[in-house]
Amino acid sequence: MTQPTTSKILSFLDPASPQPWASFIEQIDRVAPHLGKLGYWLETLKHPKRVLNVAIPIQLDDGTLAHFEGFRVHHNLSRGPGKGGVRFHPNVTMNEVMALSGWMTIKNAALNLPFGGAKGGVRVDPKSLSLAELERLTRRYTSEIGFLIGPNKDIPAPDVGTDEQTMAWIMDTYSVNHGATMTGVVTGKPISLGGSLGRREATGRGVFVAAREAGLLQGVAVKDARVVVQGFGNVGSITALCFANAGARIIALQDASGSVANPNGIDVAAAIAYVKAGGKLIDMQGVEVISTNDFWMLSSDFLVPAALEGQIDAELAERLDTKIIVEGANGPTLPEADDVLTRRGITVVPDVIANAGGVTVSYFEWVQDFSSFFWSEQEINGRLEKIMAAAFHDVAQLAVERKVSLRTAAFIIACTRILAARDRRGLYP
Repeated sequence: MTQPTTSKILSFLDPASPQPWASFIEQIDRVAPHLGKLGYWLETLKHPKRVLNVAIPIQLDDGTLAHFEGFRVHHNLSRGPGKGGVRFHPNVTMNEVMALSGWMTIKNAALNLPFGGAKGGVRVDPKSLSLAELERLTRRYTSEIGFLIGPNKDIPAPDVGTDEQTMAWIMDTYSVNHGATMTGVVTGKPISLGGSLGRREATGRGVFVAAREAGLLQGVAVKDARVVVQGFGNVGSITALCFANAGARIIALQDASGSVANPNGIDVAAAIAYVKAGGKLIDMQGVEVISTNDFWMLSSDFLVPAALEGQIDAELAERLDTKIIVEGANGPTLPEADDVLTRRGITVVPDVIANAGGVTVSYFEWVQDFSSFFWSEQEINGRLEKIMAAAFHDVAQLAVERKVSLRTAAFIIACTRILAARDRRGLYP
């Protein structure tokens, strides 16, 4: 019997919107000529190991019943337990969660962390629920996926729309169901429950480290650099703050409320405090509200897309005026846009390296939970910088040797590690 193609197998998931899983598959295909005999196993990366779709019924505060849809995907576990966040967002789809789990597989291998790739999500607008409703939603979701997760099986973490409190509820629910406190089932927890110092800032800090190292190679200094940041959540805000503390000028920011600019530099610390207090970027003093198109067209040294996937297509890539793009979000640049940016000489530091700071410190947290021995924030940040910088330079060196983009180089390193493990393990039965 002829085997159906990957696209046919998975097309039912979201036939109207093939992205972003299609982007992940294309990125995998681009690595094939560089894998030698390990290419035999490449097809395994085009098929998630497990895909779980769950119904999540909860009682709302007014007594009515509401149903939500949840997902958890194990993409590849050849190198270790699954690792990946849980996203609460109204536009979450299985297609998206699959792609995010695939990028986690690549990211963990590119950083040489002992994890496979996983991801989860619930299609919900968390802002539409009360705190009590969010807790009920999180605990029911945890119970539904509970047989998949565990300290040695799959370790969730925060993502878009989730935070330390979400992780605390997941940890508690899992622990109650297993009759013992098991802090290692999630990372990104509150410090009081075994969380790691520096975890909250780790992704944004890692984006800055990757940007700084790319700037050193390209001769683009961070001091006095013009920086544009799309997304002002945990990742974008910390990245912007790190840039500002290093002497860069943050000339534009964008969040769900809109885009703002100041050619002399935005006071990032003030912006963080303003948004944290419930304000919107577009209502801040000292900034000019600009259109989305004008935001993307600003001339900059560093552009950091730190919102959602699929932001930069080929048409936009032709018009961008920047030197280095550093992907704070997962999958913000489509494959056809990558080709345009390469042709135009714009360096793209890919997500699987640039935003790996969060999972790196999650690894530190997981290790600390197993040993019940915790490191100082200075130790955490030092280890993070060392691992991030080394991983970036390994990728940059291979990119020069193979004459490929940084993204393809990162995928070559990661796929080689993953498929070497797959080859050694063999097939069972």
